[in-house]
Amino acid sequence: MMHSPNTLLVNPTITSRASARFPLSLLHLSAALDRTGTSQIVDGNVDRDIVAATLRALDERRFDAVGISVMGGPQMAPSIEVSNAIRERHPHLPIVWGGYFPTLYTDTALSAPYVDYAIRGQGEESLPELLAALGRGETDLSRIGGLSWKRDGAVVHNPNRRFSLGDSGIVLPYDKLGDPRRYLAPTFLGRRTAAHQAAIGCRFRCTFCGVAAMFGGTTALPTVARLERDLGYLKHTLGADSIQFFDHNFFDREEDMVPLLEVMAKLELPWWCYARSDALLKLSESSWKLVRKSRLRMAYIGAESPSGAMLKEIRKGTRPDQTLEVAELCRRHGVIPELSFMVAPPENTEAETLQTFEFIRELKKINPQSEIIVYIYTPLPESSRHEKDRGKRPSTPLRDLQGDPVVFPTTPEEWTEKHWVDYACHADAPWLSDDLRRHIQDFVTVLRCRFPTVQDLRSPPWAKRGLSAVAAWRYHRRRYDKPWELNLANRLVRLRLPQVSGL
Repeated sequence: MMHSPNTLLVNPTITSRASARFPLSLLHLSAALDRTGTSQIVDGNVDRDIVAATLRALDERRFDAVGISVMGGPQMAPSIEVSNAIRERHPHLPIVWGGYFPTLYTDTALSAPYVDYAIRGQGEESLPELLAALGRGETDLSRIGGLSWKRDGAVVHNPNRRFSLGDSGIVLPYDKLGDPRRYLAPTFLGRRTAAHQAAIGCRFRCTFCGVAAMFGGTTALPTVARLERDLGYLKHTLGADSIQFFDHNFFDREEDMVPLLEVMAKLELPWWCYARSDALLKLSESSWKLVRKSRLRMAYIGAESPSGAMLKEIRKGTRPDQTLEVAELCRRHGVIPELSFMVAPPENTEAETLQTFEFIRELKKINPQSEIIVYIYTPLPESSRHEKDRGKRPSTPLRDLQGDPVVFPTTPEEWTEKHWVDYACHADAPWLSDDLRRHIQDFVTVLRCRFPTVQDLRSPPWAKRGLSAVAAWRYHRRRYDKPWELNLANRLVRLRLPQVSGL
């Protein structure tokens, strides 16, 4: 008689304890797994010794498999460490990697001896099906959509699975995190901000975006009943007083958004979300009334570039004039636009960067409250694009400073090297010169000192005002290089960096 599968789900450490938020992907997986079996969650953002916590859980109970959620960047090293520890202590226990990294770099993930299976994209159906098949002793796993696996030493990629946003009628199993209230954090939104994801996917296909590569231009919105139930639980049961939405793109078509905005207007929880300039510009006045009543405080908007040609090249689907318009629109409606830019592209690297700096100054004139996030443009390799997009409008081959082709890592261990962690985090690129790298860093230093973020609750107001005054002359005269006095002051004040720490 086959027993119900028991799965250990692991979220390797990726952020500080103070910045820990609900591990939403594992909560969704846990809810799906519990329909036919049982599951347990270990969160490395709370259990700081992730290896010890995982091995302790494995010693206390029998598990049929371990599922590990893996993103690129700083989560790679702990993901490898915990996987190796599991393999050494329990050599026959199946290890399944899921999340962005194995979706974008599937062959790289499966090249590791400590990864047996990789789930590409959404795992709520694929992982339970895999566990059921393993429980039955099946060796042919080709029917499981979204699964990549090893057969006779060769990697097999099953067909993709269609995405869905089913509604089980229950809230997520937050109790599996111990006391879920410890994940409610003080932010500029409120004293007890909760992370939540209502919709999944995005209808757009930006070439640099992991969401586009993962979801292939699809999105799924929640039902009104589900959103009301989930937010009601966070507010009335857990005591959340504000929400940070992790939806990949919150505002979709207006007619679909209005019923959801009505729910949020009723609950009046201050919130933060990702949005697009064109979507916000299309909202009617009646919808903006709902947005204001729902208490939207800040919208993270991917502006990316002031160059229409570059926006077209990366398939952004928006225009520079829409970025300027949305800054003014947000000012009128009391919403802070958090605008992100990708500087230093592989072509016209310096010219594009300097043009972006001037565009940012123009935005700050239109809406001084605009928050600016500056990243390095680091596109995904062609092989990581969604299968619908591979070969369509292929980008120019990437080359480093010496003119040699950029060769991406072929093992998880290579992705832990600092320059590749920086690449994954949009913090550096092989074609970036030392001089331009320093110039970008200096510009960002002057900008964030001149306009300290409202998200910074740690630095005292007098310190932020002082830094702003000291940086004013540099900003006014465009004297960005070598801001030694600001770097010195930052050692004492340590302004918050939203692109690193989030809310």
